[in-house]
Amino acid sequence: MRYLRYAFLASLGIVLISISLANVGSVELKLMPDALAELLGFNLSTSLPLFIVVLGGVVAGLVIGFLWEWLREHKHRKDASVKKSEVRKLEREVKKLKNKQNEDKDEVLAILDEAS
Repeated sequence: MRYLRYAFLASLGIVLISISLANVGSVELKLMPDALAELLGFNLSTSLPLFIVVLGGVVAGLVIGFLWEWLREHKHRKDASVKKSEVRKLEREVKKLKNKQNEDKDEVLAILDEAS
């Protein structure tokens, strides 16, 4: 299974490198359209290779998606932590009650009760 993963990652790397080498032409990125830039009086622009723009867009989309999902699942993580602390509290209470119940019993019987 490990070799399949390495083969997949190697083929993905080869595909990304070939796409990058095929798209090295420069494109100009502008912050806003020309009409709006003339109205406001400024416009930021830069020139980058096309593969950087495409791969940067993919990476930005992944980061935004992961962040969005992390924020969306916050309530589920909060509920899970509340349930986990409640389970710990109940386990401590059960242990305390078992110890109280087994105070008068023989040690061997108490150990057997704890095991079951």
